[in-house]
Amino acid sequence: MSDAFERRVVISGIGESALGRRLHRDDVDLTVESCLAAIADAGLERSDIDGLASFPSAANPLIRPVTGPSLWEIQDTLRLELRWYTAGLEVSAQLAAIVNASMAVATGLARHVLVFRTVTEGTAQAGGGRRGVEIPPGAVGGANQWLLPFDCVSGANRLALYAQRHFHDFGTTREQLGQVALNGRRNAALNPKAVYREPLTMEEYLGGRMVSSPLCLFDCDVPMDGSTAFVVSPIEYAKDARAAPIRVEAVGLALRGRGRWEQWEDLTTMAAHHAAAHLWSRTDLRPKDVDVAELYDGFSIITLNWLEALGFCARGESGPFVEGGERIALRGELPLNTNGGQLSAGRMHGFGLLYEACLQLRGDGAERQVPGANVAVVANGGGPLAGCLLLRRDR
Repeated sequence: MSDAFERRVVISGIGESALGRRLHRDDVDLTVESCLAAIADAGLERSDIDGLASFPSAANPLIRPVTGPSLWEIQDTLRLELRWYTAGLEVSAQLAAIVNASMAVATGLARHVLVFRTVTEGTAQAGGGRRGVEIPPGAVGGANQWLLPFDCVSGANRLALYAQRHFHDFGTTREQLGQVALNGRRNAALNPKAVYREPLTMEEYLGGRMVSSPLCLFDCDVPMDGSTAFVVSPIEYAKDARAAPIRVEAVGLALRGRGRWEQWEDLTTMAAHHAAAHLWSRTDLRPKDVDVAELYDGFSIITLNWLEALGFCARGESGPFVEGGERIALRGELPLNTNGGQLSAGRMHGFGLLYEACLQLRGDGAERQVPGANVAVVANGGGPLAGCLLLRRDR
C-alpha cells in the first residue's frame, strides 16, 4: 500500500473556535475563528490555502444549524483564491471531507486544503428541540413519509431499534451500554472545554429520562455550538509544518448492501462494518496496533457497533468488552473518546473526535493524554452512512 494516496498527505494544522452549549454567535464567525487557528497552526498564511472542503455545507438552508455556512461564504470571507473545492451531503459521512481533501492534495489539484465543520445546533434547539432543526417544513418525502406519522423525528428513535435488536440477539444490557456514557464523563472531567464535566454514576445513568427505549438521556449526544478546522498538506510539507503533522495511514468509506436505516440484512449492524473492512484493507496495521480510539457516539449504541466493526471485539461482544469500563478507560487496553466524546464534551458532529485524535498523537492531550499514543482510529457516522480514518504520529 506504499503507493496509496493516503501516504502522500499529512494533517498539518488543526483549529477550534470557542465551544459552548449556546454561544449565540453567527456560524460564519465561528468558522472563521477555527479556520484562522488551523491555518496559523500549520504555519501558513491565508494566501497559501488553495483548496476548501466541508460536510455538508448548507445543503439545506432550513436546517443550517446542522449544516453550517456554505463554502462560498467562507471563501469570500477569508478571501481565499482556490484551485479546488467541494462539499456535499451525499458522501460517506463527515470524514469524507478530510478524505476528499487528501485525494485533492495527493493528486495535485491543490496544495493546502482547508477543511471545516461548524454547528450551531445548541442555540437552534433552544427554540424547539431537534424536531425543529432536523425536520424542515414540508419534508415528507422519501422515508420521512413513513416515519413522521409515528413521531420518529430523530436518530434516537431509529437507533433505539438497533439497540433493542442488539439487546435481544446478544444479551447486551443497559449497564453495559452505560459504560460508554460513564467513560465519556470521566474523560470530560479532564477536558476544560467539555459541556458536562460533573461525575456520572451508573445509578444516575439508569435513572436518566428515557428518550427512546432503551436509549436514555445520557445515551444521546449534547447539542452545542462551535467549529473545527484542519489543513491537509502534501507529505513534503511535514518538515516545514509549525506543529507535529499527523500522517493519514488509511481511510474506510465502503458502502455495500442496501444503505438505508430499515433495509440492512442484519439490523444489529450498520454501515460501519463495510467502512471498517475497507480501512483495514488499505493498511498493514491491525486493531492491536491502535493506541487511541475516537469512535462516533452520537448515540451510545453506535460506539458499540464501531467497536465490533473495527475488530476490537467479535460481533455481538461489544457489551462484555466495555463491561466494567476498565478496557476503555484512559489507562486501559483501548482508551476510548478521550475528550469525553459527544455524550459529554458535546456534539461537534464527529470533527471534535478527529481534533482530539490529532491532539493525542501530538502528545498535547494534557491531563487526558494517553502515554505513547502513536496510532489512532477515528470513526464517524452510523446507520446508513459511515467513514473512518487511521492516523499515525509522524516519525
